[in-house]
Amino acid sequence: MHTTHYTDTLILPAPDTRAVAATAPPSGKGSVAELQYERLSGEDYRWTSDDLIFDVYCQRKDIAEVDRAAERERFFSTGQPCLRTSPLAKTYGWALHFDSDGRIALLPMDSTRVAELEADPTVTVRAAMKSSR
Repeated sequence: MHTTHYTDTLILPAPDTRAVAATAPPSGKGSVAELQYERLSGEDYRWTSDDLIFDVYCQRKDIAEVDRAAERERFFSTGQPCLRTSPLAKTYGWALHFDSDGRIALLPMDSTRVAELEADPTVTVRAAMKSSR
């Protein structure tokens, strides 16, 4: 089974982001950004990357709870894009911190916590994927 799991990692906004501060994605559209934001905002270190990506996938595809175990096996039988491709980090100015258990906190790009984590030698720092090639 494949995974999108990170530990002790900080994903910074993409180098080509137009965001100057973290903003919430537009609501009411059911976009990946909106659904990820709903789950991560205010719930630091609850979700793992795999759980978040799969839960958003299930909601968008309207997959019933009873079918999720088998669907998860199928979903992760092939590689899935990690959260470096998340629109929260690519477009909306959010950083993502993964703790030692792989659980995620959503952090504003200009926060003191992001600066602290960037300076921490035990944290791997990665940038989100660029939107342009």
